[in-house]
Amino acid sequence: MSAEAFIRAVADKGWMLATAESCTGGLIAARITDVPGSSKVLDRGFVTYSNAAKIEMLGVARATLDTHGAVSEPVAAEMARGALDRSHASIAVAVTGIAGPGGSEHKPEGRVCFGVAWDDKVRTETVEFGPLGRDAVRAASVEHALAMVLDALG
Repeated sequence: MSAEAFIRAVADKGWMLATAESCTGGLIAARITDVPGSSKVLDRGFVTYSNAAKIEMLGVARATLDTHGAVSEPVAAEMARGALDRSHASIAVAVTGIAGPGGSEHKPEGRVCFGVAWDDKVRTETVEFGPLGRDAVRAASVEHALAMVLDALG
């Protein structure tokens, strides 16, 4: 999907987007801002790579991080809700994962958790991209995050 089509869809709804990014490091916001006119739909982006940033900037609960770990749907949900609550956006998308190299038996390389928050709703999902390499996992995560936002737009 093109960034232009994404921008049109969000603009047609009259909404603004906020991003909360960990493993993508701002690539979702960058993908959108590559297109002239993106200011119609992008309110702000939070790059919260560390747990401290997730807590301080997005209000993720330390207990959620301690119980589930940073790469989890509960954390992705709190990241998305926190970005929405701390912005002027109508919808927020969050991404947290293990782009690689590395990972563990319980949280393998290529596992990425997503959250989308709008109105009083939050939708989460986990995608196992596999050990595709850091760049490929991050690129696939950007595409998946944008697709989840479009799906939430209805």
